[in-house]
Amino acid sequence: MEASRLVSIGPDVFQREQFLAPGAAKAWRSMADSAVSDKVELQVVSAFRSFDYQEGIIRRKLEKGQAIGDILQVSAAPGYSEHHTGRALDITTPGFAVLEEEFEASDAFAWLTAHAKQFGFRMSFPRGNPHGVAYEPWHWAWRG
Repeated sequence: MEASRLVSIGPDVFQREQFLAPGAAKAWRSMADSAVSDKVELQVVSAFRSFDYQEGIIRRKLEKGQAIGDILQVSAAPGYSEHHTGRALDITTPGFAVLEEEFEASDAFAWLTAHAKQFGFRMSFPRGNPHGVAYEPWHWAWRG
């Protein structure tokens, strides 16, 4: 279900304004501030994505010749993305490629693993997740 109420959380690493649902936004700000106090910088790669935006991601990948089965292992079908809820975000940290498994070797990932739960966030797609989605150490969703 697509979020109906969103608030700005500032720009992402590409300087695009990003949005989350109010509760998730407040939790994100608290978590990011807490990380900074531990000398860890959490950066947003992507937060809320509309149904139409998600559809565009799928369409572009199909146009590049990717098979739909391969696409759906790494990108949710429109209507099924946690990003639609305004409660999920993709995270990186300086010195690491965005949306790559190498993020798991960062101090930011170690910090998230140890502390994100305190702020209501959890990694949605760990290795071997029951959803059959590729491992995404960068994708974290707020559960409240």
